[in-house]
This record gives sequence, C-alpha cells and structure tokens, in this order.
Amino acid sequence: MPLPTVVVSRQLSPKMWNYLSTYAHVVSWESDCPATHEWLLDGIAEAEGLYCLLTDQIDQDVLRLGKRLRVISTMSVGYDHIDIQACTSRKIPVGYTPGILTETTADLAFALLMASARRVVEGADYVRQGHWAEWKPDLLLGTDVFGATLGIVGFGRIGQAMAKRAHGFRMKVLAVRSPRQNREESALKDREAMIGETAEEPSVTFVDLPTALAQSDFVSLHVPLTPDTNQFFGRDEFHLMKPSSILINTSRGTVMDSDALFHALQDGTIRGAALDVTDPEPLPASHRLLTRPNCLVIPHLGSASTATRSLMADMAVQNVIAGLSGERLPYCVNPEVYH
Repeated sequence: MPLPTVVVSRQLSPKMWNYLSTYAHVVSWESDCPATHEWLLDGIAEAEGLYCLLTDQIDQDVLRLGKRLRVISTMSVGYDHIDIQACTSRKIPVGYTPGILTETTADLAFALLMASARRVVEGADYVRQGHWAEWKPDLLLGTDVFGATLGIVGFGRIGQAMAKRAHGFRMKVLAVRSPRQNREESALKDREAMIGETAEEPSVTFVDLPTALAQSDFVSLHVPLTPDTNQFFGRDEFHLMKPSSILINTSRGTVMDSDALFHALQDGTIRGAALDVTDPEPLPASHRLLTRPNCLVIPHLGSASTATRSLMADMAVQNVIAGLSGERLPYCVNPEVYH
C-alpha cells in the first residue's frame, strides 16, 4: 500500500525528514526561502498532509484544491495564517506547537528590553565604525532597568514569563488583559490567583491599558493577533506613553501601526522601540523605521534557539503523523473536529 503524500513548505532537518519519511511520501519545497503560494497550490491536490509555517497562507484556495487533506500542521504557536474555520468545516484537524517556545520568547523579549534600554547595538556600531577614541561621561546614555516599571500588554504564558524575569530586576509590573482574556474571566481569575502575592511569586498589578501606558517605563506587547488586536496599538496609544518610555513587540507586527510608531520615534513621543516582529514582515531594508537610531529591529527570532526550534519541528511532525494515522492530534487548534 503506497504511503500517503505530505507536502512540506520548507526544508526539514535530516532527522525530521527521516522521521516523517517513515510514515509518508514527503514532497518538500527545496529552498530555505518561503515556499511560493503557487507552488503550494500546484502540489496540494495529491496531499493528505500539510506541514507549513507562519509564512504560508493556508487559505480557501489551498483548502479547495486540497480535497484529500486529512491534517494540517504548522511549526508555530500562532495560527492566524490558517483559515481555521474553513478547516473545521471540512473536518481537517490543525496542529500547532503551543507552550514550548514560552521561555525562549520571553528571554528574547527581555533581551530586547535590556539592549534598547542600554543602547547595546548602538554601542557596538559605535565601536565598529571607529568612533571610540576616549571615555566620555555622556556617551550613549541609556535607561535604568532595575527598579523601573514594566507594562505587559497581554498576560498569557509569555507575558507571565516576562513578568518573572522583570521581578529579578525588582521592576514594578503592570499587566493588561488582552481582549481575549477579557472574555475569559474565569480562566483569568485562575491565572491571577496563580501569580498573585504569594511567597513564591511577587505581585502583579492588573490595570487598564491607559494606566499601564501612562505609568510604564517599558511597554511589552504579548497579545495574540485577533480581529480585536489587529492594528490596536497606534497614535493614541503612543501619546499615552511617557516620552522616556520604550516599546517592545514580540507578538505580531500587525498589532501595531508602523507609521504611528515611526512618527512617535521621530517626534520624541517615546524614547525608543525594539521589535522582533514588524508590519510588513520581512521589513524591507529601505523601510523608514530602519532610519531611526532609536528603533532596534531583529528578524523574528523569538523562538530561535536550537533546542526550541528542534522541539517545535518534532511537535509539528508528531501532529502530521497522528493525523495520517487517524489519531487525535497531540497539539490541536480545533479539537471540535473530533466531535
């Protein structure tokens, strides 16, 4: 009996290739760049499984042509690139990789906070460009992190992990519920009880967004991308922030208005920004945000540790294999397909 076909939209490591090839005939995009949508449409007709990434739009066209699909698995915790509703209506389970990247992404978010506060990248460039001739008392003065106030917008797993790191620096933490959390009061109360004033966990103060923006020295975005959060952070929000404050975004680029950010940085509305995600993404080298010395941009490295990316790939392959075998996906976005 022939093996089922699985389309993979990016090159797999030899280990993951061998693992998946035991269960399926693998058709893989042969480049390190994102697969084109045309390639995906051409190859999906014979596929029973799809292994994709955030860079792939799994839309109605893909699903219409992929009539044999029995499972879709994305190597990401986000799944806004997949039409989940359409998948569910077609009884296609969708797998993702939750939880595993929480600590790694929080590490990166706090690294961005530290680097932007103390102007680390500017300092490294200053040395490389041959400007370091002497010590100066006013050279590249930054912002203190120890004892500062951190506003965390979106208090899910990564937001909570960010708060734990902040407590090590004796920061005051103000947490803002995301719109999704506002609709999940019972779950949120459980979280508040878990991270409230106990011997194990220092306190977090829950406030509304305007309060957090007005009082915070650093604002870190950790909201999921939903219709409620798309472009929700714009000109009005920047004007609520302190002129001395710094914005960190490791959630999704489109939760923030990039034009409003540019003007806020240019006009001194805020002191700086550090971005792991952008809109558009990738950010073109000619984009005007990159002309601002007070804007640090890195190429979506939130989960980019060797161990975490390896575990994400393994989870994604596990989801594919389970779907091909007719078993319940171990990490499923839409478990209602099994009812």
